[in-house]
Amino acid sequence: MDPNRLKGKNILITGAARGMGAANAEAFAAQGANVTLGDLDEGAAQQVADRINAAGNGKAIAVRMDVTKREDNANAVAATVDAFGSINVGVFNAGLNKPRFFMDIDEDNWDMIMNVNTKAMWLGMQETAKQMIAQGPQEKPYKLINVGSIASRKPLVDVTVYCTSKYGCLALTECGALGLAEHNITVNGYAPGVVVTPLWEQLDKDLVEIGFKEREGQAYDDIVENNLVIKRVSYPKDIIGTASFLASDDSDYMTGQMISIDGGWVTK
Repeated sequence: MDPNRLKGKNILITGAARGMGAANAEAFAAQGANVTLGDLDEGAAQQVADRINAAGNGKAIAVRMDVTKREDNANAVAATVDAFGSINVGVFNAGLNKPRFFMDIDEDNWDMIMNVNTKAMWLGMQETAKQMIAQGPQEKPYKLINVGSIASRKPLVDVTVYCTSKYGCLALTECGALGLAEHNITVNGYAPGVVVTPLWEQLDKDLVEIGFKEREGQAYDDIVENNLVIKRVSYPKDIIGTASFLASDDSDYMTGQMISIDGGWVTK
C-alpha cells in the first residue's frame, strides 16, 4: 500500500466505527490521508481513530453524528476543516437494513431505512459540497463517494425498502454528478454484494427470524452457490482497493459511476 497515494487528502467517512467504514478509514490513513470518522457510536469510532493515530501515517479524529440530521452532517464537515484545514473527499458509508417481505413493510420500517440509507446520504453530500464550494477552486476535483449495494442493481424479494434506498443511492450518484460538475466535484460510488460486517451478521439472523431462511449462515451459503461468480463472500479488505481508487487522483476523470464489487452477482 503506497503510503503517499492519498497524502494531502482530508476525508470524512460516515458510519466509520466498524465494518467497511472502519476498514476504509484505516486504509486511507495508511496511504497518507487525514480522516474524520463520523458515527453515532463515538466511542467505537474513537477506538478506530486511536489505532490510526498510533500507526503514525495519516491522522484521525472521531465525531459523534446522527447522519439523518443536517446539523450533525454540517458539524462533522466543520470538525474536519477545524482539524485538517479543509475537506477534499466525503465518503457516505452509513447504512442499515431490516428485512421484511413486501406485504409486511410498515411506515416505521420504511422511514428508518430510507432515512439512514438515502436521506442521510443526500444531507451528507449537500453539506460536504457546500464546504467544498466555499473553499473555492482547486486543481484536482473534490470527490464525493457513495456506498451503494448489489441492491442498487438487483431487486431482492426480502429487502424491498433496502433496495429502494440503494436504488436511491445510485440516483444520488448520477444526479449529483450532473448537479455538482460545475464546482469541480465528482460523484462516484461502489456497490458491494455480501460483505461480512456487523450489518450482514445481523441481517443473517433477521432472515431466519422472518422465516426466509431456516438457519443462520444459510443466506451466505445460498448466495455463494446461486448468485456469485467468485465463489466466496467478501470482507472489508476486498472493498478498500476500489474505495482508495475513488478517493485518489487516479479516478479524476470519472463521475456518475457506481462500481460493482460483488463477486459477479450483478452479471447473473
